[in-house]
Amino acid sequence: MPDTATTEFWRDLKPISKVFQPDARPEVYLKNAPTDDERYYVPFTETVSSRPLWISPTQNKWCDILMAKKAGLVNRHYHPHEVFAYTISGRWGYLEHDWTATAGDFVYETPGEGHTLVAYDSGEPMRVFFQVKGPLIWLDESGEPDGFFDVHNYIALCRAHYDKVGIGADYVDSLFR
Repeated sequence: MPDTATTEFWRDLKPISKVFQPDARPEVYLKNAPTDDERYYVPFTETVSSRPLWISPTQNKWCDILMAKKAGLVNRHYHPHEVFAYTISGRWGYLEHDWTATAGDFVYETPGEGHTLVAYDSGEPMRVFFQVKGPLIWLDESGEPDGFFDVHNYIALCRAHYDKVGIGADYVDSLFR
């Protein structure tokens, strides 16, 4: 139940009774998405973890919060589809670009852009909200494809981690839409 309105101009407005269209699924609501509870962060690399917030297996998409508590790295890759990022805290960037993102910064990654994500030591964890569509295509040192990571790999990684930390492998299923 939302908070009770007091002085807001809309306080007497009644909510609609037909909230969901037929076959629509409920929203995903996660309180305190960038939580400090590290059990919710799935190790993605040795130095970077991911908290899944929303997953679409049928669209090969997910939203997550990427976190590194100290210097971190997600090896070189590109996305064949667009990616959106919003920086919550810390400092991060791509070795291939001349900017460093900090809290409040937004990044749009164009499809096909190769990069190497790095998190800087900054006195606070790097936390970035990402919306990822499609796979990550891993790249070798010369920028040629060398494997991939897609939503199905992500789901398997999440299930294994949540089972290991006692949350339960099926927790990830609650994020599917």
